[in-house]
Amino acid sequence: MENIGDPFYPIHPGELIKDELEYRGISQKSFALKFGISYSMLNEILNGKRPISTDFALLLEASLGVSAGLLVRMQTSYNMQIARKDKTILKKLSNIRKIAAMF
Repeated sequence: MENIGDPFYPIHPGELIKDELEYRGISQKSFALKFGISYSMLNEILNGKRPISTDFALLLEASLGVSAGLLVRMQTSYNMQIARKDKTILKKLSNIRKIAAMF
């Protein structure tokens, strides 16, 4: 079954924020310093190595005007897409479906 509507590859919300900072000419170091956040944490988020928390989404909404709800939904969608491609999870789900079919 084909998943129509899912992107070809998962898009981490950090990509959106990275593009937004670049468009505005704001460096990661400057942004981190100005808003009292760790540069390494910001960099990891922007490079898709760390998830966006709800607190961080609210900080981004206040500082950049990007909807916190949008960012959290993007993160959830990203997490679901990654999980749906994880072979370990897929195998476990297959076994669960077999067991559930017996009820």
